[in-house]
Amino acid sequence: MIKLIILDVDGCLSDGGLIYSAQGIESKEFNVKDGLGIATWIKMGNQVAIITGRKSEIVKNRANELGIQHLFQGIKNKEQVLNELVDSLGLQFYEVGAIGDDLNDYHMLKKVGRSFTPKDGVEEIRALVDTTLQNSGGKGAVREMIDILVNENDQKESFLSVWIKE
Repeated sequence: MIKLIILDVDGCLSDGGLIYSAQGIESKEFNVKDGLGIATWIKMGNQVAIITGRKSEIVKNRANELGIQHLFQGIKNKEQVLNELVDSLGLQFYEVGAIGDDLNDYHMLKKVGRSFTPKDGVEEIRALVDTTLQNSGGKGAVREMIDILVNENDQKESFLSVWIKE
């Protein structure tokens, strides 16, 4: 059963586009369905971590908004951070799922129990992962991953009951 999901940002939580204003202010677009899926996953008692190669105040704000407790930015060696996080949480790698889209995610994705990439992940990552999703990065890929994991974990009823109480 997957208890922790690891999320890459650019190309997974966002479409990978970097938009800068003339003043150098960065902006990103996030998918609201991804956000609801993440928040629900956490409310069910599961863990979420972001491990990303870039640093952004926007990502910090989004993580805080969704209740993501484990945020690692500016990471060059994602596998090392993954190892330390899994150890600190007392988990096994088979209890971890991850989504990544490019070569800097390769070793992290190879190590986890369940690996995913968006439809537009690079060829080498699509060849590596367990599941290539139907949605592109920033277009609901993270929610699609969570829906798959909820079904595989036999937690659909629990997931729905967070919002639908009859």
